[in-house]
Amino acid sequence: MPRRSKPPYSYSEPASRRSKYNNPPSKKSALMEGLNYTIVAICAGVFMLGIGLGIALSSGQASNSPNIASREVIDRAAPNPEVCIQFGASAIVSDLRVFITLNPFNVYVTQPSMQPGCVLRRNNWSILEKQNLVSNEQVRQCKNRMNTFGFTGPLEASPKIECIYQNDSAGNLFLNRPGTINPSETDNF
Repeated sequence: MPRRSKPPYSYSEPASRRSKYNNPPSKKSALMEGLNYTIVAICAGVFMLGIGLGIALSSGQASNSPNIASREVIDRAAPNPEVCIQFGASAIVSDLRVFITLNPFNVYVTQPSMQPGCVLRRNNWSILEKQNLVSNEQVRQCKNRMNTFGFTGPLEASPKIECIYQNDSAGNLFLNRPGTINPSETDNF
């Protein structure tokens, strides 16, 4: 039997049947591998530098913007900040009115006005009494209800003083998440 001659074309498997593991690994030069790591390192360095610059620029801003970012800003804005910090706590006072209709039932709320204020501890009411800003009757009524005094406006220029109570019924829902341990309670006023 005579041998067959080679076909005039070369036979190879279709690309869809070739295994990706049969291909020999591509040879990269050491320069290209080193260049890739260098580019990654440079990009990471630029990223870290950008974060550092962003933090430096945002923390060095003047605090005359309408945003309140820290307790210190609230303390400085309080009326009589030295008295407030020493004998109580600075506060953000929100005044708003609520209108409730019963037929049909609807609730309407006015735009709140925010202003700095101060809450005094119960044992420091003498500051208000010495300056004749509260009467003995107001002190007695506030004491009977286990409340304290809060004020807005400087003490020297007719502040608005009210008997207020501490409402702990809702608690701080940010701190009381399930599965977390509650921090120790702050001083009662």
